[in-house]
Amino acid sequence: MQPEPTAELRHRTVEAPAGRLHLVEQGTGPLVLLVHGFPESWYSWRRQLPALAAAGHRAVAIDVRGYGRSSKPEATDAYRMLDLVEDNVAVVRALGEESAVVVGHDWGSNIAAASALLHPEVFRAVGLLSVPYTPPGGPRPTDIFGQLGGPEQEFYVSYFQEPGRAEAEIEPDIRGWLAGFYAALSADTMPARGEPDPHFVTRGGGRLRDRFPAGSLPAWLSEDDLDVYAGEFERTGITGALNRYRTMDRDWEDLAPHRGAPIKQPSLFIGGAQDASTTWMSDAIDAYPTTLPALSASHLLDGCGHWIQQERPEEVNHLLTDWLATLQGPTRHGC
Repeated sequence: MQPEPTAELRHRTVEAPAGRLHLVEQGTGPLVLLVHGFPESWYSWRRQLPALAAAGHRAVAIDVRGYGRSSKPEATDAYRMLDLVEDNVAVVRALGEESAVVVGHDWGSNIAAASALLHPEVFRAVGLLSVPYTPPGGPRPTDIFGQLGGPEQEFYVSYFQEPGRAEAEIEPDIRGWLAGFYAALSADTMPARGEPDPHFVTRGGGRLRDRFPAGSLPAWLSEDDLDVYAGEFERTGITGALNRYRTMDRDWEDLAPHRGAPIKQPSLFIGGAQDASTTWMSDAIDAYPTTLPALSASHLLDGCGHWIQQERPEEVNHLLTDWLATLQGPTRHGC
């Protein structure tokens, strides 16, 4: 059972380097900033906002730049990681706070990690969902992903690189595409272990959606939920979201001075045991004693896919609130 809300959800926009950032907040107390991934919005945290508020926190879920009601800069390089980190800092300041715990899912996990790495004076702890932390460095990202599809297939990250290409597939039927993408990464609708993961590659110049699983929506996603997500992208388009993938090599250059750097603040990781992100990146999880030396705990939820805080909200809420209770909350400033 979900806790009763302590206050109504409050929508507002704040000034940020992006121009305008939309956020939704609930509760009072130490600030917890929630950062969504692809292809989602603040709504991905709808189950966490009341739970964190009931536990005595000021929970704030943002629309990342390019998503929802936040500004959508035109330039591709406006979606660099450095810019997204500065957006997070601006939100904390605009809310009248000096520091926050930052929690991210999917791309939001990478954004949260980079925020903690680059601004430890602002982000006093970091929670990572689904995508493990890997320090900056290593081979150039597009070189890595370009090798994953094989000679006759193309990995989805590579497929997203060319401006306009993925848009031509997605935007004529955003609702149907989102339903297939969400299903492909959900524990109850993804292919059985040992079978190909159809959403990760295109075949013979085809489309990603040609290999999405057919059938019903995953259990966590209602028709009404899908309407919310689709409505946001039908209004804003998908380009801003895809531009995050198109700046990965630039991030690699920007973050080169932090090559191999650990995150030293208190941290938490929660992943799904059936999520490809945790199986592909199992070495990153194994390296946590070095890369996350102040890690409180690392959890893999059995029978859970990628959309972890939506597939298993009660477990995730319990793990988050228990972890947050171990952190020393700052004196609150502002309103």
